[in-house]
Amino acid sequence: MGEVEKQAVVGVAEAVAGVLWRPVAVDTFGGKVHVEWDPAGAVTPLGQLPFFIEFLKVSGLFERFVEECPLQYSSPNAPAKRDVLGTLLLSILSGHHRYAHITGIRMDGVNPGLLGMKKVLSEDSARRGLKKMDEAEGIAWLEEQLRYLYTPTLLTGWILDIDTTVKPLYGHQEGAVEGYNPGKPGRPSHAYHSYMMGNTRLIMNVEVQPGNQTGANFSAPDLFRLIESQPPDRRPRLIRGDIAFGNEPIMGRAEGINQGYLFKLRLTKNVKALIEKLFNEAQWQEAGQGWEGVGSEVRLLGWSKTRRVVVLRRRIRQEAVAKHDEQKRLQFCVDSRRGSLYEYAVLVTNTDYPVLTLAQLYRDRADCENHFDELKNQWGWGGYTTHDLKRCRLISRMVALIYNWWSVFVRLAHPDTHLEAITSRPLLLHAVAQQIEHAGQRRLTITSTHAMGEAVQRALTAVSGFLKELKATAEQLGRVGLMYRILNHAFRVLLRGKPLTPPQPALGWTSG
Repeated sequence: MGEVEKQAVVGVAEAVAGVLWRPVAVDTFGGKVHVEWDPAGAVTPLGQLPFFIEFLKVSGLFERFVEECPLQYSSPNAPAKRDVLGTLLLSILSGHHRYAHITGIRMDGVNPGLLGMKKVLSEDSARRGLKKMDEAEGIAWLEEQLRYLYTPTLLTGWILDIDTTVKPLYGHQEGAVEGYNPGKPGRPSHAYHSYMMGNTRLIMNVEVQPGNQTGANFSAPDLFRLIESQPPDRRPRLIRGDIAFGNEPIMGRAEGINQGYLFKLRLTKNVKALIEKLFNEAQWQEAGQGWEGVGSEVRLLGWSKTRRVVVLRRRIRQEAVAKHDEQKRLQFCVDSRRGSLYEYAVLVTNTDYPVLTLAQLYRDRADCENHFDELKNQWGWGGYTTHDLKRCRLISRMVALIYNWWSVFVRLAHPDTHLEAITSRPLLLHAVAQQIEHAGQRRLTITSTHAMGEAVQRALTAVSGFLKELKATAEQLGRVGLMYRILNHAFRVLLRGKPLTPPQPALGWTSG
């Protein structure tokens, strides 16, 4: 009777399967279409990912990432470390914001094998993998991976942009407390203290803290640890931040290590008094993009000494005044002769750059705001939330690392400008691909739906050719030599013919 029951169950299952996989006639405006499913097909929606995988292989970035990962399992039935990290890599690259989204890539029949994975793991396995990792060891591992990529780009004159972004939370997570949250006042949040290299747009580090720790004093420990870990000739020419960083503790510590800075000041009572004093007396000079500027010195309440400031003003249109009450609050100086209203900004610095240069340098800081916004909304900084703060800290650094990898790869294909993920993913990642194996040969057929498909094909073919040339000389160059060659090629427009210098023994690099 047991065998009969078993045969009956199998018969029902086969009948159900026959119904599920039977072609379906769908009536459309173009006529009737017969639709069928092939659950075992070797296809992927990320058809151009193999080019990025080649970049990871030739550069050694992914192998190093896996080899040095401190994740250890004791059970023989546990998933492979490579599968855990590969699953997170595919999820982050796909633009996911939640671990639950991993389900959407589990049936990828192409890319996991190209990464050397056995399979894409479930969301629970990915979460448990991060939970299994020791926090201190995991953070040290990821910070070293970040350092390995950005160290060759520490050119003389680079700028370190610092900022804090707020991540709203909707559950009962560790560190989810109310703090400064202009987008959603009163909503518990996490604070992401972020450090980025200007121009290259490489993230150097990020730290996740409770939502009420958004102040600059909470950024300071990691900020100065990052700066002081570099040799003096490779430290930033400037650290650049908004009004949160224009205070005595930050400026005093920067001056103590002879570090240049450029910050914005709050328009306090004494700062407004300085503007009123300079308004009609000073010789205002051109500061670019409609701004005028003048240099001065001031010692505000709580400051240990007098510091150089640059006062900037810009005439604003009457129609703009009517629309923005916030601007009205800043219009405390009026040119009665011309009937002009102005908006103001006051910068503080310990450098001797002219007014025009300082004004442009601070305007350039808006670029860093764009990229922090990109990481939050187009990558995973706005998601991948767990109840414990440890995994949030780990995944935030992992997102930053994969963002850096992708940024360098995109620069290889498109060196002129930085492309945000909303542009670069459809362009260089998304395409339908089918894998066919025949006579021991694996062939991948890619069909791009992008309007610039032909240009993308040429760009990716050129990148693959460059990587093949590197691979031919890999033994002579070593891992570090390869990394320098790749970064020189990726940032060739930014470098303007000035190659990156070879590594020095003092940096702790080896040729292997």
